[in-house]
Amino acid sequence: MPPTRSFPDSPPGAGVAVRRAVRSGASALRGGRVRRPTPYQVFGFLFFLVMLLAYWAVPLCCDAGRHAAVVERLTADLLHPRHPMADLPGAGSPYYSPYAVAQGVFARLTGLGGWEVVRLAGVLNLIVLLTGIGRLVRTLTPRPWAPVLALGTMTLLWGTERAWWSGYLSLMSMTGNLGYPSAFAIGLTFWAWALTGARARGRGPVRFVGPSGLPGFAGYAGLGALYGVILLVHPITAPAAALGAAAFVAGWQREWRTAVLLRWGVTAGTALLLAWSWPYFDVFALAADDSVDGIHRRLYEQFPGQVWLALLGLPALWLRWRRGTWRDPLVLLFGLDCLVVAYGWISGHYTYGRVLGLTPAPLQFALAVELAAPRPWGRARRVLGGAAAAGACVGFLTVQGGAVVPRALDPVGLEQPSRRPSYAWVARYVGKGEVVISDGHYAPRTLPGYGPNLAAPVWPDPALDERERARRLADVRAYLSPASTRAERTTVARRYHARWLLLTRWKRVPREAVVVAWSRETGEVLARIG
Repeated sequence: MPPTRSFPDSPPGAGVAVRRAVRSGASALRGGRVRRPTPYQVFGFLFFLVMLLAYWAVPLCCDAGRHAAVVERLTADLLHPRHPMADLPGAGSPYYSPYAVAQGVFARLTGLGGWEVVRLAGVLNLIVLLTGIGRLVRTLTPRPWAPVLALGTMTLLWGTERAWWSGYLSLMSMTGNLGYPSAFAIGLTFWAWALTGARARGRGPVRFVGPSGLPGFAGYAGLGALYGVILLVHPITAPAAALGAAAFVAGWQREWRTAVLLRWGVTAGTALLLAWSWPYFDVFALAADDSVDGIHRRLYEQFPGQVWLALLGLPALWLRWRRGTWRDPLVLLFGLDCLVVAYGWISGHYTYGRVLGLTPAPLQFALAVELAAPRPWGRARRVLGGAAAAGACVGFLTVQGGAVVPRALDPVGLEQPSRRPSYAWVARYVGKGEVVISDGHYAPRTLPGYGPNLAAPVWPDPALDERERARRLADVRAYLSPASTRAERTTVARRYHARWLLLTRWKRVPREAVVVAWSRETGEVLARIG
C-alpha cells in the first residue's frame, strides 16, 4: 500500500496516494513523465507551416490593395486618417477598425509599409484561426481526432468551382485572404462560439456567483467585448457570429433564471456598447447601407458550385438532430444561417449572403465529430467516411490542391492561385498622397496600397457618397475618352488635383502628358500630367 498525504485544500480525512518511483532524469522540479502533443497540435503545426509557405508564395492581390491602403493612411495620421483610396476625409469609413488601427500603430513603430504589414498579418490570423478551430471542436466533443478532421473538412469540402471571397476558409481562398481582417474576425468568432458554449453548459471559467454572493458578470462582459470587437473588425462577419451565439445559448443553456438572463444581457449590452463607442465610424449605420449589395449578388449566382461538397455533412447533422433534439447548436446554427441567406436573396439585400462563408461550418464540424468516433464503425459511418474522403479528394484535385502544391511539383496541372502584377515600379515615381488617374482592372485596386490616391475609387465606401463616387468615375471616363479635348482633360485633372496617369496599352497618352516609365510585364505606361 503506497503512503498517502493530505493536501491543504483537501477535505478532512481525504488523502492522495503518492507512488515512490525513481525514474531516470527525474527531479523535484521535473518528473520523468513527458507530455505528448495532441494529434491536433501535431497536424495543426504542420498545416500552419504549409499554409504559411503557400500564402507567402502567392503575391498579394485583389482586396489586399485596399487593406494596405488603410494601413498607409493610418501610418500618415493615426487619429484622423484620410479616405483609403481618394484625396478626401476618411471619417465614417468602416475600414478603420480596431484591427486596422493596431496595424497602423505597428507600421509606425516598425517603419514597414502597408503591403508588408498585410503580409505579416497572415501569420497572426492563421494562429487565431487554428487555435479557434481547435477550441471550438473541443467544446463540441472530447474526441482527440475531431479537430484534425475539422481542419480537413473546413479547407477541402467546399465545391468544384473556385471561391475567391474574403471570409471563405478553403485552401485556395486562404492563399489570397489570410492577411485580411475577415480571417482574423472568423478566428475570433470560433473562439467566441467556444466560450459561449462553455458558459451555456456551465463549464466556463466564469463563476456563476461572485465572492459577495452576487452573480459574477465579469466573464460575460469580456465575452461581450469579444463579440463587439468582431462587429468592429469585420461587420459582415458579425451577423454569422451573432447567429452562432444564439444557437449555442439556445441549444445548451438549460436554466433560465433571472440571473442567467442578466448575464447574457450583459454580454449583448457590452458588445453593443463597445461598438457604439468606437470613434472612427458608426457601425450601426452600415445596416441601412446598400452600396455593396450589387457586388454580392454574385455570391448567390455562384454559391452552388462553390460549396456543394459541404453538403456531405448533412447526414452527420441529421444524426445529431436525431440523437439529441432540434436544440443541438450545430443544427440550430445551420438553420439560422439558411434563413439569413434566404432573406438576403428575397429582400435584395445581397450583402447578407456573406453569411455563406460560415454557413458550411456546422456541416463540416458535424461531419468531423461524427468521423472522429472510435472504431469499430457501423456500416452507415463507413459509408459516410468513404463519401467524405472521396469529396475531399475531389475538392483537392479540382480547386484546392494548387494552393499548396507548387507548379514545379504538380503532375496533373492543378488550378493555381491568382497572380496579379506588382505596381512597386509606379511607387518609385509617384509620391504618397499624390492623385493618379488610371484605367484597367488591376491598377486601381492595387496602387493605393503603396500610398497614392485615385481620382475615382473603384470600391464603395460609406465615407464617400455613392453619387459623388459615380460622378468621379464618369469624369475619369470622360478624361480617358478619345474624343476628349485638352481643355476638358485639364478641367478634370485640376478638379481632383491629379498629377499622374497610369494607362493600359490600349489607351493613348494625351499630348500634354510626359511618359516617365512603363512596365514590361503589363505594357502599362506611367505619365506625368503637364
